[in-house]
Amino acid sequence: MVKVGIVGYGYWGKNLVRNFNALDNCELVYVCEKNPSLSEKCAKLYPNLKVVSDYEVLLNDDSISAIVIATPVDSHYPLSKLALEAGKNVLVEKPLTSSVEEAEHLYSLAKSKDLLLMVDHTFLYTGAVQLMKKKVDTKTIGNLQYIDSTRINLGLFQHDVNVLWDLAAHDISICLHLTGKVPVSVDAIGVSHTPNGIENIAFLTLKFEDNLIAHFNCSWVSPVKIRQMLIGGDEKMILYNDNEPTEKIKIYDTGFEAKTSEDRRRMLVDYRTGDINVPKIQNNEALSLMALDFINCIQNGGTPVSSAELGVTVVKILEAAQKSINNNESEVLIQNNESEVLMK
Repeated sequence: MVKVGIVGYGYWGKNLVRNFNALDNCELVYVCEKNPSLSEKCAKLYPNLKVVSDYEVLLNDDSISAIVIATPVDSHYPLSKLALEAGKNVLVEKPLTSSVEEAEHLYSLAKSKDLLLMVDHTFLYTGAVQLMKKKVDTKTIGNLQYIDSTRINLGLFQHDVNVLWDLAAHDISICLHLTGKVPVSVDAIGVSHTPNGIENIAFLTLKFEDNLIAHFNCSWVSPVKIRQMLIGGDEKMILYNDNEPTEKIKIYDTGFEAKTSEDRRRMLVDYRTGDINVPKIQNNEALSLMALDFINCIQNGGTPVSSAELGVTVVKILEAAQKSINNNESEVLIQNNESEVLMK
């Protein structure tokens, strides 16, 4: 039986505690929370758990083989590093760290100690994303051409990361999962309307080989909440609307065709508008499946869906996007785990 400790009982930590406490193949033993008010709430709701304020208690307990970290981003690296050095498998809330250097060090440390390092990119476990992955892999929509994502709402403003690190991390992870590719280049623009200078609106573009492009629109200052992604193939297109309670996925038999090279040159195309298919989606809780994947990989080996490799790549893209913003929308090439800035 895998024994687990969770660090953080805040906004996301509460959900992690609920899901790990409900799993049959692990035992949640500890919750570490420094805030007395949150600690008291946790202790009342889960009298079976040991609620502590000292992280060393978890690190020094040899019976604990896994630690789950749900704390602010700037604490991910030091807390994960201590856990790995103590011989614990680690699951950390997204994004993995606030820098590529930190992310790669954690990845190397986990590998050297033969421990599992996993990142909580929960959306990869949703029925909608699992279905989209199947449709892309089986070429139901043909060859992938573009991904266009919008994730906007009013708040929640963060004090330690900008809107890309907060919101785009979700959609970047979905994009990487669907394509199985690392982008060739990144460019981004972002603006801040607050005194702290943290961008609250940002637009990000990823360019891949084979003429594939992905675009992300993120905002904390929208009057409406939109969670939408278009996945375009050369045969069909998928509309993913996460705000929809039931019909989250719609597959459109829609596209265009230029029959000859001369037609393509003169932009003479035939447009096709066919049926719309609304497939049934599995409705299991994604966070529960993510937690189960973590425990199963500890017990049986293997690579989780939300792997450390994917988590490191997400951080590489986010860091490159920040570099692009800082250099006035310059394009940043992603090559050999390094990034190179090209001025437009």
